Amino acid sequence: MSANKLFRTFLQNVKQTRNMSVRANKRFYKNVDVVSSGNQYEITLDSNKLKTPIGSVFSVKSELLALGVAHEWASQKELIMLSQMHLNALSNVCIDNPTQITKYDLVDSILNFLDTDTVLFFSDPESMDPPGLLEKQEQDWRPIIDWFCDRHSIEIEPSKSFMAPHFSPNARETVRKYLLSHSMDAIQGFTFGADSLKSLVLMSAIVNKRLTVEDAVNLGRLETQFQTDKWGNVEWHHDIELHDTAARVAASNIFFQCHTNDHLIKSKMR
Repeated sequence: MSANKLFRTFLQNVKQTRNMSVRANKRFYKNVDVVSSGNQYEITLDSNKLKTPIGSVFSVKSELLALGVAHEWASQKELIMLSQMHLNALSNVCIDNPTQITKYDLVDSILNFLDTDTVLFFSDPESMDPPGLLEKQEQDWRPIIDWFCDRHSIEIEPSKSFMAPHFSPNARETVRKYLLSHSMDAIQGFTFGADSLKSLVLMSAIVNKRLTVEDAVNLGRLETQFQTDKWGNVEWHHDIELHDTAARVAASNIFFQCHTNDHLIKSKMR
């Protein structure tokens, strides 16, 4: 199976894991607890160990992540809404890894986001786009692109047409090495966030604490917001879309951070 196909299957698995039914649609437990087992953390539902979709015991190295997943289960009301449990879904896919995807597969596929990155396609001055959109993109997107380039010592010139952005010769390999410096689980979290934002650049700014999740989501929706500010919007539709994207990106960042600090500490100790 090609790396790109594995990547698409990985993202589908995350989405499917969020939407799978668990024993019943109704909540079947009262208490949720986190228990330590050696250097791992497990979750119990009424003293029964939580299992992954393929039947493995749910077990993670990060206590913070375990607490986050436990909170997702505890927050369910009468019905279990797995589609809203992003930390749980990401953890399950990482534990089971049903497609046996590797970190190298994920990183190579993440790099493809550069060719279609949301913030690397500016309005065409000769198009029918609303006046002022290009100016807004230059004002809001350009500083983040400049930060990303300075961070990696590369050059990127955004596109103002249907052509791909222009990258300096060292750009892809430099970003690739940066991504590979993180753990497999951290990269899986990064991948889910980049896919939600449709932007490698914005996700990089989040995990490096250059942007908040809220600011990054707003930048990713800049054109949509610009249009709705001018013409109005379908309030309920755009609000739901905004909150759903923010929730997924926030979970991705938490997942990334939970697996980054420990990985870097271990790397320095070697």
